[in-house]
Order: sequence, then structure tokens, then C-alpha cells
Amino acid sequence: MNDQNIQNIVATVLAQLGEANLQAPVVKKIVENHVVTETKTVLDEEFLPDLGEVRFKKWNGVINAADPKVVDDLMSQTNARMGTGRVGPRPRTIALLRFLADHSRSKDTVLKNVEPAWLKERNLMEVQTCAIDKDQYLTRPDLGRKLNDEAKKLLKSKCKQSPTVQVVLSDGLSLDAVTANHDEILPALMNGLKNAGLDVGTPFFLRYGRVKAQDEIGMLLDADVNILLVGERPGLGQSESLSCYAVYKPTENTVESDRTVISNIHAGGTPPVEAAAVIVDLVKDMLAKKASGINLKR
Repeated sequence: MNDQNIQNIVATVLAQLGEANLQAPVVKKIVENHVVTETKTVLDEEFLPDLGEVRFKKWNGVINAADPKVVDDLMSQTNARMGTGRVGPRPRTIALLRFLADHSRSKDTVLKNVEPAWLKERNLMEVQTCAIDKDQYLTRPDLGRKLNDEAKKLLKSKCKQSPTVQVVLSDGLSLDAVTANHDEILPALMNGLKNAGLDVGTPFFLRYGRVKAQDEIGMLLDADVNILLVGERPGLGQSESLSCYAVYKPTENTVESDRTVISNIHAGGTPPVEAAAVIVDLVKDMLAKKASGINLKR
């Protein structure tokens, strides 16, 4: 690494820390006993490109392909990691950095929490499962399947009782899934259910929730249909995927095959607004047949 690159890194870090009025660094070289001054602007994006840009996501790293168009065509049809290329036994630098960045983002969305201020802005009441924090939620799945005592009291006192449909939003395993999709899916879903003439309960946010928790919620509120919108376990490059779990009159004996699932809800999968319309149709079908899961297909 030469002196200019070092100066570039220092200037970029200072800029990210809020330092203003940065001057382009001056690098001095000694050439045949004479001082030569070189000035270069370092805050150019060429030094720190955003690897999240489309040009990198669709970057073809295969060198000397027999027919590059074949690789480009394959990459255009999937978001999987295709055409990353190799340098000997190792991945290309851009491909490796993108992998590390996507992996970091996936870990972040699992570990971070939805901020109370975000919920307040959207007028969403918050209740919590028996998990006391994210660490316990991740290591004790059983605690995410049960509501704590305070949550039970809030549901009884603050929520509409015996609605036809109850909608619940939960962080699950992805903060991004909740924050990226809420504004498009929840208002559209609530309006769609009401326009269908259905009695809809009070929507709320369940912190540290697992899918099984919707059964206890359905029983406490005596809802005919319980809809849980929950963050999916993130994959590399996709941390915003939301799932909808729908169950008809859940009980303590409800099992996974009793649920109907719509997954992969996000901008790159099933768009949130479209998913809301699909869920409304699903709810109407469940109410007509008084069933969900595999029983809905019989």
C-alpha cells in the first residue's frame, strides 16, 4: 500500500467521523534529491464504492468466459451468487467483500431490536413474550412461544375481544423484514380486511415472538382467524423477507400443519401490497371453509 492510499483511508475515516472542511492530502515524493508534491482528491467514490449497488450485485467476475453473454443471461434470471469468478483457488476481491458485507447485514438484522420510537410513530402497541432479551430469545425458542403475564393483561384490556380476524406483527428473526415492509403491508391488509366486511381486531407488535405464540393470542382474544406477520431467518443478500402465518381458531393442540403460510414477502419476492391482497383472499377462504393449513385443501 503506497502513501497516497494510506492518506485516502485516513481522510475517509475522518470524514465518516464528522470532520468537516477536509483538505485533499498532499503526498511528497523524493525524486533525485528533489521534492515533488502531488495533490489528489481522495473522497472520490472510486476509493470506497458501495458494494450494495446494482452494478456490483450483477457484476460478472468470470474472466475469459467462452461466451460471457451466457453468464450474464444466467445472472439476470436469479439473485443467487452466480458469475463471481475465481483467482486461482480463491474468490475475486469484489465477490469476497460482497459476501462478507451480506453476511454482516444478515447477522445484524437478527441481533438488532425494533426501536420503541419506531412503534410509537406507527401507533402500534407492544407486548412481549417470556424471552427477556434477544440473547434469550435466540437460545430459548420455547420462551418465544409464550406470552409474559404483562402481555396477557394488555391484550385483555387494550385489544378488541372476539374479532373475526386478529393481525399481529412480530420481529421474529429479522428486524429488516418488519421495518422495510410494515408501511406497505399492514395498512393495506387492514383496509382490505375491513373492505371485505370483516370485523378486525386491534393490531399490535409482539417482541421476541415465535410462530406458536399466535395460538395463545388467538385463544386469549377469541379470534376466528389469527394472522401473524413475522420476520424470516435472513439469507445472504436478503434480510427483508417477511412471512404470514394464518391459522383458524387455534388451540393448545394446534400443530404446524394447521397453519397456512405465505412466505418471501419483500420487494424482490412477493411485493407487500400484493401479499396483503393475497392474505385477504386467504382469510375469506378460511372463514368460508372454517379451516386452515392442510385441512383447507381437503
